[in-house]
Amino acid sequence: MTDTPAPSLTSSLHRPGQILLLSRASGESLIDQIVRTVAARIDDRLLRAGARMPSIRQFAAANGVSAFTVVAAYDKLVARAYLESRRGAGFFIRERAPLNAPGTADAEAMNFSAGVQPGGGMDVVWLIRNMFRATANLQMPGTGVLPQDWLDGPAIANALRAISRQNSNLLLNYGVPQGFLPLRQQLQHKLAELEIAATPEQFVTTSGVTQALDMVAREFTRPGDTVFVDDPAWFLMFGSFAALGAKVVGIPRLADGPDIAQLAELAAIHKPKLYVINSVLHNPSSTSLSAAKAFQILRLAEQHGITIVEDDIYCDMHPGSAVQPATRLASLDQLRRVIYLGGFSKTMAANLRVGFIAASPELAERLADRKMLQTLTTSDIGERVVYKILSEGLYRKHVERIRSRLDGLRARTVRQMERVGLKVDVVSPAGMFVWADAGCDTNVMTEHALSENLLLAPGSLFSPNQLPSSRMRLNVAAMQDPAVWRFLQRELERLA
Repeated sequence: MTDTPAPSLTSSLHRPGQILLLSRASGESLIDQIVRTVAARIDDRLLRAGARMPSIRQFAAANGVSAFTVVAAYDKLVARAYLESRRGAGFFIRERAPLNAPGTADAEAMNFSAGVQPGGGMDVVWLIRNMFRATANLQMPGTGVLPQDWLDGPAIANALRAISRQNSNLLLNYGVPQGFLPLRQQLQHKLAELEIAATPEQFVTTSGVTQALDMVAREFTRPGDTVFVDDPAWFLMFGSFAALGAKVVGIPRLADGPDIAQLAELAAIHKPKLYVINSVLHNPSSTSLSAAKAFQILRLAEQHGITIVEDDIYCDMHPGSAVQPATRLASLDQLRRVIYLGGFSKTMAANLRVGFIAASPELAERLADRKMLQTLTTSDIGERVVYKILSEGLYRKHVERIRSRLDGLRARTVRQMERVGLKVDVVSPAGMFVWADAGCDTNVMTEHALSENLLLAPGSLFSPNQLPSSRMRLNVAAMQDPAVWRFLQRELERLA
């Protein structure tokens, strides 16, 4: 071990996207917030073994807390084997033992980092539970779906009626494990437009992208393996991966893709099995991957033996590369090291739960077998509905209308966000999300919003470490109610 000082919390934990944001109104003590933040940085190797922590006085001054708070936090970190105290020299970061299988103390920490907060509170399950609350008056500016009146209910109803007139025996049997063949043939044409070559045998239909991610994770990971995700990223997968015994590590996401230096460094340390990424219209920022970053990601994946899982669920909200640059890893790799995921829950109907996996022929066959063991088949009826809408040309016009409506709202909505006190540093020219900075702990804001029947999506939920955040995801299509703006302006003024 060396006596090299650890990067201070100013240089390490206060880097962009890694702010140590202590909240006195979050319901969690300052001591526990410090312990959780420092432990997460050590787990992710952002603070290195053997390095010296800032002195108690330095830490207290830099973070606006008392020396007593720092002493108590450091003592807890020593008790949990994150730090060691050396008499007369200070506190040093200990070498962490390898991740154990679920059921050990490390498994508890793994669940914690995936958003399962001990004793309940605001976590991924909290947000999803409230999304499904049967409350007609609940406004959801943080939602990940479009308002119902943006979707084409009549097209789905007509497709269902047409299917009901077919031979009823077709609707009474199991579907095909790999998925409804005409739909897979239609998906072949859809991916060809994205310059991804795939035969119908390379597709496996799923119950949405959620099941697709779970199937891929079960195929590739074992307890103790590491999975990379963007940070921030779609929160639901954090808990899903941790439940499989995987360690979830976040790669800082920038405006044009991941931080390549961090990706390279962490890949060498963790040797991940998978890296899950939104190349196009990243959730929650709606930014897209640059071509340069795409090539660098594939090079690192080849070097470290990483399988890339490209989640392209927001694909159809992008106007296409002829209008705006859009680089997909699957189009560069042609499904050799990249597994491509897509679906229609965001643009057609969440209730249809129709998604798909595109992969190499050998992997698609294995995933179809795994799907059989899990659920036998997916709903043939939903797949027939999606096929009919796609094959009749209705879908293309529908998504053009969605993109046009989003384009008409985006700039105006962002200007209104800035007027009420939100900071928006990156505005994507496509997509429905804005990753806004409120300048305060958005967990606190979210709790207040729920009491007024508003559901926000605080930034802490989008990080695998669940650290307090001043960010939140806002959906420009779901912010048209004046009550949303009145709340935001009042709350931001109060918390300023």
